[in-house]
Amino acid sequence: MGSLHRMAVLCGLTVLLATATAQAEDWQVAKEKDGIKVSLSEVTGSKYKAYRGVTVMKTTMAKLRALQEDVPGACAWIHECKSQKLLKHEGDKSWTYTQFNTPWPVTPRDSVLEVTTEEGADGSLTRRLKGVPKYAPDEQGFVRVTQVDGFWTFTPKGAGQIEVVYQVHTEPGGDVPSWLANKFVVDAPFNTLKALKERAEN
Repeated sequence: MGSLHRMAVLCGLTVLLATATAQAEDWQVAKEKDGIKVSLSEVTGSKYKAYRGVTVMKTTMAKLRALQEDVPGACAWIHECKSQKLLKHEGDKSWTYTQFNTPWPVTPRDSVLEVTTEEGADGSLTRRLKGVPKYAPDEQGFVRVTQVDGFWTFTPKGAGQIEVVYQVHTEPGGDVPSWLANKFVVDAPFNTLKALKERAEN
């Protein structure tokens, strides 16, 4: 029993350390415009920064949820999305496949995400994003994004307002020029939130 307990403690510590390594810290504001604040953070063991976008939208949870759950339609407001489709839906989880545009000469990227939806007691909604690159076969002409770790949170703030947070860290796979990576981590959250806000508030 003692050895089992020690193993459980060690496993728990390993999970905690792994989680801490993946988490971003020391957020620095990179852009603040149109009511949207984008912050960036270094991630231990990665040359790519994590990004976090925050804004407040005058809308309803039902409308935001509908915009999020319309997987093909969401491509219209996701930054540089070329096409997107739902692969599977089961309970509180769904699996999506997305193709992204990239500037020449960078090879276009695609990603497969497992999205887990959680409802909070306070009326909030969280959608956790986890890259599962091996869930679907590779597509010719695309480089599969090797790692995605992030989330969306929607928190009611009263007076018909909802705070929206979009935070992601990505390992894009292959070689990506530093100028493009640095531009993407600012443009992706800003442009995505701006386009989502326009639709949610209409």
